[in-house]
Amino acid sequence: MEALFKEGHLPGFVHSCAGQEAIAVGVCDLLTSTDYITSTHRGHGHAIAKGVDPAAMFAELYGRETGVCRGRGGSMHVADFSVGMLGANGIVGGGFGIATGAAFAIKYQRRSDIAICFFGDGAVNKGTFHEALNFAGVHRVPVIFVCENNRYAQFTAASRTTAVEDISVRAAGYGVVGETLNGNDILSVLQSTERAVKRARSGEGATLLNMLTYRFSGHYIGDAEEYRSKDEVASSRDERDPITSFVTYVTAEGLLSLNDINEIFSEVESRLDRAHSFAVESPPPDPSTALNDVWTTRE
Repeated sequence: MEALFKEGHLPGFVHSCAGQEAIAVGVCDLLTSTDYITSTHRGHGHAIAKGVDPAAMFAELYGRETGVCRGRGGSMHVADFSVGMLGANGIVGGGFGIATGAAFAIKYQRRSDIAICFFGDGAVNKGTFHEALNFAGVHRVPVIFVCENNRYAQFTAASRTTAVEDISVRAAGYGVVGETLNGNDILSVLQSTERAVKRARSGEGATLLNMLTYRFSGHYIGDAEEYRSKDEVASSRDERDPITSFVTYVTAEGLLSLNDINEIFSEVESRLDRAHSFAVESPPPDPSTALNDVWTTRE
């Protein structure tokens, strides 16, 4: 996606989640197709991990009729209700109310499902954050708030906007459980999420998970990144890459060989190539349908 955008093939803006893969995979691995998630403008990893078809998502990035939102949503608004993906959101903090409302509906309907709200550290000072956590605490709804704490809100370091370094301590003020963990370690993500999922499904209420991570790209593809040094980014790529770390772990433990790893990477590359070809070959929406799904009709 990053290469295609830089070459001028993709419209609009795109935001990469490279460096944050362990969070999307670790959280969504513990969910069912009837659980819900809300995402951010950096939501491609969440979408794939929740089960959105990569071919349909690639087509959406190209604005094609075969896209998961028929080309209407684009990169920042991928959604697929059929797998519980209630949508990425271009509005910072836009998913808080949606996820909490979905969790309230689940409780009202007496279902065993849960809702996940992904958001970045830049959203923790929005009013919707406090309102959603307060509501979740009062009503003990089955929602998990997952902060992808990548240290920067767009172009601003978290230290310049947030007085409390450990975001998870805020949970106590709303009567929910809070926990901080290494979001680049998929095993830590799985363990913490498993505890939070168990609490949510058993009626014990909400959890705030502060997952420490780092985005390898700028806020958007093409960002000049004048707010952080190249050395900082390079060292983070070397020391914090969740994929490299996990490959090192599984090979050291003898769980997979390097040949196994290479086969997996090759399979993924082939799947992405097929998804990309599908998108490129798909037609754009008919301009005459531009207002479809905008207005409702009364019978």
